[in-house]
Amino acid sequence: MKDIPNYALYGERARPAWQDMLHLEWINERSELHQREIKPHQHDSLLQILYIRSGVGEVSLENSRMPFEAPCLILLPRRTVHAFTYSQDCDGPVITAAQRPLESMAGILSSELLAMIQRPRVFPLPWQANGEEPIWPLFRLIEEEADSPERGNVAAGHALLLALLMRIARLEAPAPAQPISNPRHVAVLNRFRELVDAHFRNHWSLARYAETLGVTPTTLGRICRNELGESPTSVINERTIREAQRQLAYTEREIKQIAHELGFADSAYFSRYFRKHAGQRPSEFRMAFRRVGS
Repeated sequence: MKDIPNYALYGERARPAWQDMLHLEWINERSELHQREIKPHQHDSLLQILYIRSGVGEVSLENSRMPFEAPCLILLPRRTVHAFTYSQDCDGPVITAAQRPLESMAGILSSELLAMIQRPRVFPLPWQANGEEPIWPLFRLIEEEADSPERGNVAAGHALLLALLMRIARLEAPAPAQPISNPRHVAVLNRFRELVDAHFRNHWSLARYAETLGVTPTTLGRICRNELGESPTSVINERTIREAQRQLAYTEREIKQIAHELGFADSAYFSRYFRKHAGQRPSEFRMAFRRVGS
């Protein structure tokens, strides 16, 4: 694979008209077309939630592979490189929605909820002795809105989806109480992440990021440490390494090509950089990832 495909729905090239999208389909509707295997791809602006109601499978999320079995939920934020293999009896609904509106609403309600929908994960669900599925009614309501021709169906569907995400957040162990974040700091941090996504290949200096944000490097450092517990440089390095791991895991590009794509003039320096931050040489990471999936 030369490049990681960017899709709206799997197999359908992303296009701007999907920015306000709300869609629900069943795993069997699409996976049968692809022999129960969904190859690596990403969605530039779309969030997906899979409710696995039956069967088993394996999911690749960024640089890791993990098995899953029903019942569970799989959360795929935008720009998450992912792939699936399913058992023949695997089925359940898949919600696809525009992530930006959800982030805006979640950010108003809860910083923990906002953080949750920005990180890919698998949520195992407890079996209910009485056979009930507590979150199933919300999926049914979302399906009705997604299929409805009525005015405002996308807005109503997103409101229901926000309620579903809140229910999912409650499935996790309660986190220790955190001080309420400064809204201005959260806005600066979100903009910083957007800039890093856009310019990490250009190796912008910390001073340039801070200048673009209208703050000093010291202020940016304080915001990152207070909100994330890490430095701005760590945020930049993590984004660079994550992209390197994606390319190593899902493409056949040579390491020197990946280094060039990420803005490194010297592939030897790239290899040292990767080993420092990932704990392995690029070739070792590629071999280990493919060994797990073989």
